[in-house]
Amino acid sequence: MRYLGIDFGSKRVGLALSDESGTLAFPYKVLLNDKALLPEVALIITEQKVKLVVMGESKDFNGKDNAIAKSADEFKQALEKLTHKKVEYEPEFLTSVQAGRNYARRPEASRGGNAPKESGMLDASAAAIILQSYLDRIR
Repeated sequence: MRYLGIDFGSKRVGLALSDESGTLAFPYKVLLNDKALLPEVALIITEQKVKLVVMGESKDFNGKDNAIAKSADEFKQALEKLTHKKVEYEPEFLTSVQAGRNYARRPEASRGGNAPKESGMLDASAAAIILQSYLDRIR
């Protein structure tokens, strides 16, 4: 079973896909959060034969909804309605920071390689962290 992970942001939305066995998550792509977002994600779900979507749950350090939570929930509901696929929340805390730190440890970072944010993949890496957390939890 293939899963799609989503790191929902006000400007960009990171996507990650699992392998066919639903064991490992990989950064996939970053989309702009604009009018084309919903149909683009729906198309990816169809093309990649995604069975379940996992979205990072937008909460602050006190466990309360953060500034993006309402928009994220509206997107979640619209995606479920359009695709007829279940979208589950996975707790996320500082996944973008963690994704940036993971990049900093890579050899190309010390050689001056593009950081994920510069190459547009930081949000997809954060989505992969969210998705991997979910996959690890359900196994």
